[in-house]
Amino acid sequence: QVQLVESGGGLVQAGGSLRLSCAASGSIFSMNDMGWYRQGPGNQRELVATITTGGSTTHADSVKGRFTISRDNAKNTVYLQMNSLKPEDTAVYLCNAWLRENWYNDYRDYWGQGTQVTVSS
Repeated sequence: QVQLVESGGGLVQAGGSLRLSCAASGSIFSMNDMGWYRQGPGNQRELVATITTGGSTTHADSVKGRFTISRDNAKNTVYLQMNSLKPEDTAVYLCNAWLRENWYNDYRDYWGQGTQVTVSS
């Protein structure tokens, strides 16, 4: 069974930095795109950043220049370096991976349970 576990969230002052990690474990035959989403209070889930197996990335306009997504394919881990944090970045950050567990499986989405990031003024 595949599991995605996020870590690195916490409380930080505005202007500070955090690095989130998400490690996928279990039966993984083939890993494809990975990404980070976030959901603030009363808001719908928002795409933050994505990264392909080959390392191509996208970042939401709201975080460009401040956040950087990266991955370590050997460890099935995706990271989100967050700098110059703002109070509006406060949210639960969710890890997403598109993978298949076996050669006979189709690709599908897997989700972590989320890690809380709180940015104070």
